[in-house]
Amino acid sequence: MSETESAVASLPPSAKLVYKTLQYEGPMTQAQLADASLLPQRTVRHALNELEDVDIVEESVYLMDARKSNYHLAESDEAGTDAVGA
Repeated sequence: MSETESAVASLPPSAKLVYKTLQYEGPMTQAQLADASLLPQRTVRHALNELEDVDIVEESVYLMDARKSNYHLAESDEAGTDAVGA
């Protein structure tokens, strides 16, 4: 089990769902994550904070609207995901 997988395994179910949604769908805003995961925005926000605390998710500026943030998996995790999926 990789370091990322073990970190995700110790998180609440909502954080795991947000992680998997980002893994399958790619970078998304908080509102897009709420729509895709069917979780309330407050729960998504908490899950993103949990994922950011363990350095699994990174936040960047959403270019379509600079008032929003775009969330994506950390670079080290994306490389590990590709290796596992191949």
